[in-house]
Amino acid sequence: MRLLVTLAIAVALLAGGADAATTATATSTDTVTVTGMGTVTAVPDQAEFDFTVQTKATTATGALTRNGTATKAVIAAVEAAGVAEADIQTAQVSLDPVQSNDGTSIVGYTASDTIDVTKLAIAKAGAVVDAAVGAGATDVAGPSLTLSSEDALYNQALKNAVAQAKTKAQALADAAGLNLGGVVTMVEGGGNVTPLPFAVGAAASPNTPIQPGTQDVQATVTVTFALS
Repeated sequence: MRLLVTLAIAVALLAGGADAATTATATSTDTVTVTGMGTVTAVPDQAEFDFTVQTKATTATGALTRNGTATKAVIAAVEAAGVAEADIQTAQVSLDPVQSNDGTSIVGYTASDTIDVTKLAIAKAGAVVDAAVGAGATDVAGPSLTLSSEDALYNQALKNAVAQAKTKAQALADAAGLNLGGVVTMVEGGGNVTPLPFAVGAAASPNTPIQPGTQDVQATVTVTFALS
């Protein structure tokens, strides 16, 4: 009989311990998950342009040769305006036949070359556009405005996003009468740069103005905090 009573007490103690462990585990897994967004506003300091040269001739070879010469002149003018050779890249070369009015024969050819100019300092952008057009560019596209310090700005936006997430989580914990604990998980949600659209006509006038405006660098994070 004494053995049975001892076993019964042991079983009861084990059951109580299991209940206590279950309760402790449930409390330790209480969490709150929030999303934070951070934004950093900066002035773009770089621009990217596409310059196109187009030439017509009666033969394909003639069109390519004449257009190649004209394109070299544009490249030389862009470099003279302060653009490094490494920041000039050929984006497209094309040659198309020109049909007669009735479409029955080929009467000539149109050659076209497009160069892409990148990492162009905003302060030089207007002068470069003027130089390219003055040297023979027949079409200008851009600018695409960028930030040379985008990585550093994005990291700051991430910090701002985490700070906002913590503020939101603290507000939720306070509302629920709980204590906010440490970070359990954190997931980066990605980010983006909101550009400022700007168009420049092909017939650029001297001292073409380029206004950089501002850009927003944004980042988002999803953070799970412990609660107690």
